[in-house]
Amino acid sequence: MVFMFGLCLTTKAQDTLPLPTEYIKSGDFVDHTYKPLTLKLSDDGSKYIRFLFWNQMWARVTENNPGTVSVDGRPSRQSTDIGIRRARVLAYAEISPRFLILTHWGINNQTFINGGVPGGGMTGNPGNIPVSVNPETGEGSAIGLSAKKPQLFFHDIWTEYKITDQLYMGMGLHYWNGISRMTSQSTLNFMTIDAPIFNWPLIELTDQFARQFGFYAKGQIGKWDYRLALNKPFSVGNGGRYDEATQRPIAANIANDHWATQGYIAYQFFEKENNKLPFFVGSYLGTKKVFNIGAGWHHHPKATSSANGSGEQQFHDISLASLDVFLDLPFSSASGTALTAYAVYYNYDFGPNYMRNVGIMNVGFGGTSQNGPGNAQPTIGTGNIFYANAGFLLPKQLLGDKGKLQPYGALTHKNFQYFEDTTWQYDLGLNYYINAHQAKVTLQYSQRPIFENYRKSSAAGEWILQTHIFL
Repeated sequence: MVFMFGLCLTTKAQDTLPLPTEYIKSGDFVDHTYKPLTLKLSDDGSKYIRFLFWNQMWARVTENNPGTVSVDGRPSRQSTDIGIRRARVLAYAEISPRFLILTHWGINNQTFINGGVPGGGMTGNPGNIPVSVNPETGEGSAIGLSAKKPQLFFHDIWTEYKITDQLYMGMGLHYWNGISRMTSQSTLNFMTIDAPIFNWPLIELTDQFARQFGFYAKGQIGKWDYRLALNKPFSVGNGGRYDEATQRPIAANIANDHWATQGYIAYQFFEKENNKLPFFVGSYLGTKKVFNIGAGWHHHPKATSSANGSGEQQFHDISLASLDVFLDLPFSSASGTALTAYAVYYNYDFGPNYMRNVGIMNVGFGGTSQNGPGNAQPTIGTGNIFYANAGFLLPKQLLGDKGKLQPYGALTHKNFQYFEDTTWQYDLGLNYYINAHQAKVTLQYSQRPIFENYRKSSAAGEWILQTHIFL
């Protein structure tokens, strides 16, 4: 059999968006179209191996949280840096319509001071670099972390079998998540520059970069799309405590041996979405008419603990739920305009006063506020979160052959039990699509609240420039 690279039309994954027709022209226009990296294992393409490669690079100017110091120990009100947000490879194969194998690996979040392996080699510059921050003190420590030679690791690795046309089942380290659409968001086609992170509420504690080991079932029945899973979460944590200063219990993760259930079910009012892979599309750029309403959950019994005033340990379930709506609506085929909008309400219960701060690719240290250093902010905790984003794809005549523009905005409301104040924050950005999601440049400004003494005291901002290419 002769192996060749070609396009397998019958197995196009939802990560691979159809290229808008305005990019396919003759004359002096440079043709950016290409065939997906597919190795055909049969003449008709029904047996194949599909490869995807993508890189996302960030350059940033960050207004740091109060009390932040830089890597040289000096006070730092502002920092600038460049790093790798994601560098990934994904491969999946079908040699029969009855089964599929998928492997996904890569790195994330490498900066000039962190994101590497401990030691990093002969010149790894290991040191006391914080990788976890206490939200009350803003302090944290870890020894031996460096910026160099990040370790490639598996994100997804699973096997799947077809039971019927409406039911597929599989097992492994998987991304068939519950809770919300955005909890299974593809990183190839965000509309905003990235996810807000609280959409992955278990991130890097009971999961491995938003994945857990487990069994899953998925499929479509009429207009209904579903995914259900029984998972064995990673076992982490030493439990919570009782805070004498505020006279209240503080929950934290505790090592346990319990299974978790999760699921997400959506009704598709217009066109159906492809669910061969678990990754939901962020924006179809006018190539598909989609309106979905969905709901989901994740439940992990006795996965956190706290203590009462007498020092007695109390166990708590992690119970997470959401309701969301997604719209992608082409307006005019002549102008190529389209509206993309998404809204979600999260209800999170990790136990009393559970709180986690997150700072993506954080290059700051120290910190005197409850945010911690650098760009960290209260992100995941017991309470409620409302998030919405919307973007409009501008007329193709605006730039002609040079690409398309999509301004967007996002709004977040957080109401955490841990703090006395609720907060609003926003993101504003612009996508420049050179070749749809295959090649784009994004500029975004994000504002975040600063907390001191359990109340919002001020706000800070961050500019991010991202270059994104995937094949």
